Amino acid sequence: MATLKAKEILNMNETDREKKLKELKLELVKAKANAAKSGSSKAKEIRKIVARILTINNDKNKSELNKK
Repeated sequence: MATLKAKEILNMNETDREKKLKELKLELVKAKANAAKSGSSKAKEIRKIVARILTINNDKNKSELNKK
């Protein structure tokens, strides 16, 4: 899985971000289960990407509210 940079996330529209967020949450569950079995995990990286998407969503929502 490639790391999503903030610039890439900003270029996505809202529906793409929501879709990617759902995919990442599912992948996070799988990574946690895999980590329990093998001991290695990509969960930390996935959590960071999820946090980036949520932060950008919140910033966009706040800026839209301020414009109104």
